[in-house]
Amino acid sequence: MTARAVAMARGVGILAGYVADRMFGDPQRGHPVAVFGSVAQRVEGRMYADSRPAGVAYTALLVGGVAVGGAVVERLAVHPVARAVVTAAATWTVLGGRSLEREAAAVHAHLAADDLPAARVQVSRLVGRDTEHLDAGEVSRAVVESVAENTVDAVVSPLVWGAACGVPGLLGYRAINTLDAMVGHHNARYERFGWASARLDDVANLAGARLAGVLTLVAEPRGAAGAWRAWRRDAAGHPSPNAGVVEAAFAGSLGIRLGGTNRYYGTRVEHRAVMGDGRGAEPADVVAANRLARRIGAGSAVVSAVVATVLPVVVATRLGELIARRGQNGA
Repeated sequence: MTARAVAMARGVGILAGYVADRMFGDPQRGHPVAVFGSVAQRVEGRMYADSRPAGVAYTALLVGGVAVGGAVVERLAVHPVARAVVTAAATWTVLGGRSLEREAAAVHAHLAADDLPAARVQVSRLVGRDTEHLDAGEVSRAVVESVAENTVDAVVSPLVWGAACGVPGLLGYRAINTLDAMVGHHNARYERFGWASARLDDVANLAGARLAGVLTLVAEPRGAAGAWRAWRRDAAGHPSPNAGVVEAAFAGSLGIRLGGTNRYYGTRVEHRAVMGDGRGAEPADVVAANRLARRIGAGSAVVSAVVATVLPVVVATRLGELIARRGQNGA
């Protein structure tokens, strides 16, 4: 295939995969990410040691294996239509925006029905903090923070990596993010073993988080000034270099406060920096956060498809010019 055909197939595949996620969400059974998680658990059982080198080897084996597998599958799709279909399937596999929205909406439904115990149980599917004693405002805050952070993890970053690297980028990113969710925790078992997965996830989300921050400004122009102010002032106070960007932008855009005290594992307490200047989160803000996340997701799909369509052509053109220039110099 020519560089232009590769570029078109990648761009079309990314858009088609995004549309498939919006229409169908994740399959209820046999999801490839769940299969990867099961494999990762078995590999962990064989490779685990309370050390960073063991964690580095574990992460490299699993992420590298998935990325290489993706490269092989993509390479075998020699026709542009086949390449677009493979890219679309990979994109649908790694995206989770629709399912994230459904989970957040389910929490809101319980809050709207004044069923706080059910809301606490439901929100535990979205966040790692302890939820059994949260009031309605804290449940709402947890949902908005999760929607903000996971819009990066489940939508924007995989699309960015798909645009840049195609199927290997899509699948490799999802492997990184899944391992971070599995072992990238600050606890006795994973503090050292999960270090590599957590740090690699930070690197993998640098571009996606900032694109999500920019798209937050665009998606809700009325809140753009507040989002930009909160981003510049408050993002650095978050323990994550990426979640802070998008959570601060969401807080400013929605006119609410995020951050505060979270409890984990029954014993560990984190006092996180407050982001935003407004009131505390309320159940209605879950609906607004979902709406903002949908707009950001659509924007990131368009941006990624455009980049995917243009980037391979630009790279091929530049390489051709460089080779021709060297040939002339050699002559």
